[in-house]
Amino acid sequence: MMGYTSSAMGWGMGPVSWLFILLFWVAVIWLIVWLVNQNKAQDPLEILKSRYAKGELSKKEFEEMRKDL
Repeated sequence: MMGYTSSAMGWGMGPVSWLFILLFWVAVIWLIVWLVNQNKAQDPLEILKSRYAKGELSKKEFEEMRKDL
């Protein structure tokens, strides 16, 4: 026998290749979502609200900082 591979016989890509393609696209989508969330976290007002919600700031400090922004 001449040792044909699946692509040489016209079967296309094997199941392992499809798995790698799927994993690639999942990684791309995850990266996009992660980058969008990183940009959202950099919003100063959101950071200020988060700190106030955690109790790191008093209401007076929060209002003063919010006015500065």
